[in-house]
Amino acid sequence: MKRAFLLALLLALPACSDRAGGNTPPKAPPPVPIAAGPVVQKIVPVQVIAVGNVQAYTSVSIKSRVAGQVVKVHFKEGDDVRRGDVLFTIDPLPFEAAVRQAEATVAKDMANLKQAQATLERDQAQLNNARVQEARYRELLGRELIAREQYDQLKTNFAAMEATVDADRAAVENARASISADQAALDSARLNLSFTTIAAPIDGRAGSVLVQTGNVVKGNDDNPIVVLNQIHPIYLSFSVPEQFLGDIKKYRALGLLKVQARLPNRVEPIATGDLTFINNTVDPGTGTIQLKATFTNADNVLWPGQFLDAVLTLTSQEAIVVPSQAIQPGQKGPYVFVVKDDQTVDSRQVQPGTRLGAETIIVSGLQPGERVVIDGQLRLRPGTKVDVKTQ
Repeated sequence: MKRAFLLALLLALPACSDRAGGNTPPKAPPPVPIAAGPVVQKIVPVQVIAVGNVQAYTSVSIKSRVAGQVVKVHFKEGDDVRRGDVLFTIDPLPFEAAVRQAEATVAKDMANLKQAQATLERDQAQLNNARVQEARYRELLGRELIAREQYDQLKTNFAAMEATVDADRAAVENARASISADQAALDSARLNLSFTTIAAPIDGRAGSVLVQTGNVVKGNDDNPIVVLNQIHPIYLSFSVPEQFLGDIKKYRALGLLKVQARLPNRVEPIATGDLTFINNTVDPGTGTIQLKATFTNADNVLWPGQFLDAVLTLTSQEAIVVPSQAIQPGQKGPYVFVVKDDQTVDSRQVQPGTRLGAETIIVSGLQPGERVVIDGQLRLRPGTKVDVKTQ
């Protein structure tokens, strides 16, 4: 009896110790604070994104067509110039002298022509008189009223006069030919004189000026003296894989396709233009097709040589999208943390599609109305209790 009592007392001691507070169960960890975003279904653009290069709409290398000394540069580097604006003036004095000399030669030949025409008219009159006399004397010879020697002398004079008139006609034609040649030389001299004023052939922006006042330039030299780039409008050239060619042709047939220009790693476009050129061949080396978009560039935001992202919008479609920062890389592929109704999270594999800046299309793995974690993923694992913070 006594032994049974002692045994019962020993068994009761651990229970009493536990109730005294020595082995209380651990408390649950506090919820992890996170930010969440919605999974929504909406109309989104179907886009093709490629790296593009800005190109001048037109680029003209200005060269001097005559040799001479530059006497004035009428613009500064980087100026916007209009078509017809004077850019350079080459010393015109040698060319003005050449024009005056050519004009004098033409005037001299004009005087020679007038003299030759006057001589022709005089000799033509004498020839007409000799013709009348020859006919009269021939009639008198037939009636045996004059001697044969008299008629032969007159006939010889008549033939000589005909030869003289022919020579006069040749002299007139020669004078006219000289005038034509000298007039051509005068036109050439005037043209060369006009080349001493070099004007802008297009509206554009001037680049570096490679000659200054006092420099001597060569005529038709291979090296330009300045390059003008037309930047209003301006091109953005880019290439896309040939697999998109069918869709591009299909949607372009329905109307103009818009192209956005974006700075690298930026979401906001800096300019919007129209697709205006599709190359007539696919590059067999890269399997890409070259495209060009035209931008008005009124605010000069695009610059020749600049590299930008070209975003070509083909059409729009309904799709499921999530905030881009919700998608995490994993060993089995991209995944997201989904916030469940009991305020815990679950890891779910997803198949992302095109990224649209701050949002990404989800091809599979999510349904509209669900919520996904967009901040605080590092402290999460499946089943973690979360506290969703208001954005």
